Amino acid sequence: MKVLVTGGLGFIGSHTVVELQNKGYEVVIIDNLSNSSIDVLDGIVAISGIKPTFFNIDLRDKTAVSDFFKQNEDINGVIHFAASKAVGESVQNPLLYYENNINTLVYLLQNLQDKSRANFIFSSSCTVYGQAETMPIVENAPIQPAISPYGNTKQIGEEIIIDTTKVTNINAILLRYFNPIGAHASAKIGELPIGVPQNLVPFITQTAIGLREKLSVFGSDYPTEDGTCIRDYIHVVDLAKAHVVALERLMNNQNVDKVEVFNVGTGKGTSVLEVIETFETVSGAKLNYQLVERREGDVIEAFANTEKVESVLGWKAESTLKDALESAWKWEQIVRNK
Repeated sequence: MKVLVTGGLGFIGSHTVVELQNKGYEVVIIDNLSNSSIDVLDGIVAISGIKPTFFNIDLRDKTAVSDFFKQNEDINGVIHFAASKAVGESVQNPLLYYENNINTLVYLLQNLQDKSRANFIFSSSCTVYGQAETMPIVENAPIQPAISPYGNTKQIGEEIIIDTTKVTNINAILLRYFNPIGAHASAKIGELPIGVPQNLVPFITQTAIGLREKLSVFGSDYPTEDGTCIRDYIHVVDLAKAHVVALERLMNNQNVDKVEVFNVGTGKGTSVLEVIETFETVSGAKLNYQLVERREGDVIEAFANTEKVESVLGWKAESTLKDALESAWKWEQIVRNK
């Protein structure tokens, strides 16, 4: 079975490629290397012993996408990661996010709509809930107005998929995941953002190793126990495995609806300061950080109710926050010492 993974050299994408290959799937990667490196391909090969087919394509190029599918008609499933993903950046540059996250999705679906059956896994996000009214968040929680353009692109993306599946043979699973962190146990692949990190954990590890002078904690006056935001941090390998399980559900015709939605998280909320304290414990490093003003687009807290994904997909997060931070720190040290 041949599976297309868009954004397959990115953080979550690369770990998912490894898990797919471990399960015997033939993987084809599309990535434009805008926030990844071709070196990630070597890491995938080092772990799995298999080199996936790679295409350097910008999915915003409609003609290139069409040509790809004409040459690869035997694609059985698509896992779509390729997107811009930073909340803060989306507030500053909304048009980039609407172009990159919406147009690319449309072009993919246009090339799948005439197939006799197409299986599509969408990389969605807990940001679609906005600031949910109750915790933990369940899948049928009301969708609040998006707080950021990034969150809005995920809401719109889900709506596009739902509308498209009504009139095509596309079956889809929307995975709304929370905050992926960590790295592969081999430390051959991990999170390596280009430029200044937009996410907490790579900024923590880069600060600890001396690449960044100081970590800014955005907001210390939230209505939480320690005043900082609360998130559900999930190990990226656990998350990657969830994508494989979801894809197999579609390929085995086990889905009961044309579109199914699952939260993917640990079910536990952790504050930013708790993440910092845990990292200091597992690494032995003392972090230089400062409390600063809130960042536009951030919700107060978000953590998952995982009952549905556990009961229906039979998937459950296995790694702890400590496990994830240890793997992220190991990865950071190896990357910087190369």
